[in-house]
Amino acid sequence: MTEENIQQLIKDALAGDQKAYEVLLKRYQTGVYNMIYQMINNREETEDLVQEAFIKAFKSLESYNEDYAFSTWLYKIAFNHCIDAIRKKKLKTLPLDRPIQLKEGEVRHEIKDESSSPEGDFIFAERKKLIQESIAALPERYRVAIILRHQKEYSYEEISEMLNIPLGTVKARIFRAREMLKKKLQER
Repeated sequence: MTEENIQQLIKDALAGDQKAYEVLLKRYQTGVYNMIYQMINNREETEDLVQEAFIKAFKSLESYNEDYAFSTWLYKIAFNHCIDAIRKKKLKTLPLDRPIQLKEGEVRHEIKDESSSPEGDFIFAERKKLIQESIAALPERYRVAIILRHQKEYSYEEISEMLNIPLGTVKARIFRAREMLKKKLQER
């Protein structure tokens, strides 16, 4: 679906077309669910937050600016709603299931032998756990930035829009998070 089609769906939805809302919901529901689930790691809570995020987004649809991608706008609303829920309910968050892969190579785990062995599986699990614990121990602003950049693979600009902070701040947080992770992993 092209951005033009999405823009038309938004116009139709604003004109009261319920089918347009339904198409937008179906188009983005899985992505929003996956993003929130990675932050919450609880299916029931995630389902509630996804529903609430879409309600919030659809209620404020007229504030959407066509100069930006609809997906960025929607994910920003969902992300902020999830952060608010975490703060309000003090939800228990868990690190992501998969290890973090940095393009720059600061935190990378490599397994030489691709065949499975009990020893190899144990080492992989320990490395994965170590990385997850290190990410989870980061202060929230750094943890969120590193997850959005390296797990969700958002651009710096998208993260800046989502978090409503300057681009330089995004870059600084990601740099600082990488440095903290590097230090933590070298200490172990």
